[in-house]
Amino acid sequence: MLKISSILLSLLSITILASCSNRSESATPFSVNENDKGIELLEDGQSVLFYQRKPKSLDGQYTRNNYIHPLYSLDGNVLTEDFPEDHPHHRGIFWAWHQIYVGDSLIADGWALKNFSTNVIEVKTELKNNSAKIKISADWTSPIFRNNRPYLEEKTMITIHKKKDSLRIIDFRIELKALVEELKLGGSKDEKGYGGFSLRIKMPDDLKFTAEDGNIIPQKLQIDAGPWMDFSASFGAGEKISGITLLCHPSTPNYPQPWIIRQKGSMQNIVFPGRNVIEIPMNKPVILKYRLILHNGGAVKADIENWQAEYSSDSSIK
Repeated sequence: MLKISSILLSLLSITILASCSNRSESATPFSVNENDKGIELLEDGQSVLFYQRKPKSLDGQYTRNNYIHPLYSLDGNVLTEDFPEDHPHHRGIFWAWHQIYVGDSLIADGWALKNFSTNVIEVKTELKNNSAKIKISADWTSPIFRNNRPYLEEKTMITIHKKKDSLRIIDFRIELKALVEELKLGGSKDEKGYGGFSLRIKMPDDLKFTAEDGNIIPQKLQIDAGPWMDFSASFGAGEKISGITLLCHPSTPNYPQPWIIRQKGSMQNIVFPGRNVIEIPMNKPVILKYRLILHNGGAVKADIENWQAEYSSDSSIK
């Protein structure tokens, strides 16, 4: 009888230990607040970002969804802008194109939000110990194309990594697949050719741009500055400097992509594909991969070069 009790006690101990181990592995610093507008992601109770799922507008104009705003700095300051007075169609962290063609017909302008709608089919969140994922499935439609028949399927995954060493890493993987033949995307038709992944961030007077060759001065046209760009300024109260670095993954088409950057009253854009449209296949999606790194203090070129090297060689980035 004593022997049986001893065995049962051992089994109970193993069960308790296994249960504790599972709870430890499943512990996560992340949480979500979901409402009818979208999803707020938090880390240790601090707001990280908000994904806008439901369409919203400014007095019935510039209707948009499927973007990030607000995005918060490590100190909790709001970094992004929505409906800015100078360009009310700009919105937080977004990806959009002026030219959307089917054949020779211009059916929508996703940048200026003309004849363009995103129908978000599904949003899933996955919270783990070291990361949180927001998985988005959406269709693009236009009222002037076959009675709002979907013409493009978008699958976007946003991965927010656990804050480490005063850094927060956020990965974007944007997959675009045509649902109709002869679908084409392009940036603005002018020589600037802007379009693609964009940041509408605040632009304090001390905003500085840093790339591979050091400090960069914004130009009217595209700049070939390498695969990363840092934007640092006093985004919060006082003179404390913080920043956001945008990296491009080598597997992204046209790598390293050129840049359109602005000191005042506009967005920051890593350009894809430019003014000339490209065809989006039905059988093989176009995949764009970018990484944002939020940091305190100004840009340190050596650190960012290491971040880019780590991102480029990360085998988990698929």
